[in-house]
Amino acid sequence: MPYLIDGHNLIPKIPGLSLEAVDDEIRLIELLQDFCRVQRKQVEVYFDNAPAGQSGKRRYGQVTAFFVRQGNTADAAIRQRLARLGKNAKNWVLVSSDGQVQADGRSAHARVVGSEQFRDELRASLERSSQKANLRTEGLSADEVDEWLILFKQKRNPPG
Repeated sequence: MPYLIDGHNLIPKIPGLSLEAVDDEIRLIELLQDFCRVQRKQVEVYFDNAPAGQSGKRRYGQVTAFFVRQGNTADAAIRQRLARLGKNAKNWVLVSSDGQVQADGRSAHARVVGSEQFRDELRASLERSSQKANLRTEGLSADEVDEWLILFKQKRNPPG
């Protein structure tokens, strides 16, 4: 299931991120890119209050970020997206702890997840991925790695 995320609602729930930081949106997008890579998911994240000339849609791999211009809200953009999804909204997960956004998601029959719950899912997913990466690299000495590389090269280029 792809995700619709209320970005500024999620940022304060993630340790180390703050709405006061200049790069808060990009840092969230980077976390979401990792999540998408690990979970093989697609994410649309919405941020409001984009300065003049900075609004619009941008792709970051499997993450599509919508920077909503000042005067409009991410909540309204999410509501419009749910309306465009129509019956397909039931195949999406909406992430927000805003009561009205959640109500809009439920009305559209999307699966609604609070920001705190998603934060926990995000953390668990990235921790599992990190542990798997550590398992793949632990246990082999440099000599063993060299031996494996030699064997792989021989298989790819058999003698004679």
